[in-house]
Amino acid sequence: MHHLSTILVLLVALLHVWILILEMFLWTKPPGLKAFRNTPEKAELTKVLAANQGLYNGFLAAGLFWSLVHPDPVIAFQLKAFFLGCVIVAALYGAWSVSRRILIIQGLPALVALAITLAFANPYMAVAPVSG
Repeated sequence: MHHLSTILVLLVALLHVWILILEMFLWTKPPGLKAFRNTPEKAELTKVLAANQGLYNGFLAAGLFWSLVHPDPVIAFQLKAFFLGCVIVAALYGAWSVSRRILIIQGLPALVALAITLAFANPYMAVAPVSG
């Protein structure tokens, strides 16, 4: 199940890389317009704000990638929990302020990854060997 946690965290990180690309580079292009249900006029007016949002999504992705390569399993676990929690909070705010779709597209995968990580990849739950 630890591998499932790793795969889910990786997928959430890759999703945020894709969101970074959409918001920073494709915001005014057909893929960005379609993804965010935007008009060309509105996209042009908001492209700087979107690029800023994209950068923040990139920071979330970077933190999640960091959690996957950190050599200390306790610190890696803490990083996973922190950055997945950040994704969930961002998704809750996005659902409240922009569109409920954000909760499903960003929040649900992060919530599932966090639940699996807490349940099955938690170094604090490891059973210490009994010595006799």
